[in-house]
Amino acid sequence: MKNIVIFGAPGSGKGTQSDLMIVKYGFGHISTGDVLRNEIKNGTELGKTAKGYIDNGQLIPDELMIDILASVYDTFGTDHKGVIFDGFPRTIPQAEALKEMLSKRGHCVAAMIELDVPEDELMKRLIKRGQESGRSDDNAETIKKRLDVYHNQTSPLVDWYEKEGIRNHIDGLGELDRIFSDICNVIDKL
Repeated sequence: MKNIVIFGAPGSGKGTQSDLMIVKYGFGHISTGDVLRNEIKNGTELGKTAKGYIDNGQLIPDELMIDILASVYDTFGTDHKGVIFDGFPRTIPQAEALKEMLSKRGHCVAAMIELDVPEDELMKRLIKRGQESGRSDDNAETIKKRLDVYHNQTSPLVDWYEKEGIRNHIDGLGELDRIFSDICNVIDKL
């Protein structure tokens, strides 16, 4: 079982690379944004609680997020090939909680794959994505704020996963096939 945390700034290619890993390796995929929207749409108890926080402009507490992720993770059964965690963890306490949740199931994160892309390229990609998709949050001002949040709050996880011995740095700039090949080299060695 190869549970993977895919990590990188907004626009680094996490979604694209996750899709490729799913096809090649048969992994499950948990995107926290998708999961939350699903729980809310389906009117689950967790979804109702999460919606209460979101409607009040608050972040969802780590404990609730872990409960939601655990319930989704468990839907893959006990004998899956692995799950890609996309968009979680975002903080060290979340990484510790994820580690504990998996440990209770006799599982672990096998690798953290960090897609590293220079900020000027991230800006270009996200602005282009906004123009193509119509996503209102992909404008220069909002993108800058999202990147600042990423660098200030999320990037300390790089050091945490380095200390765990499972950080894998991938140059996320260049040809899609080369980037995916570098990721496959990491996964194939697990």
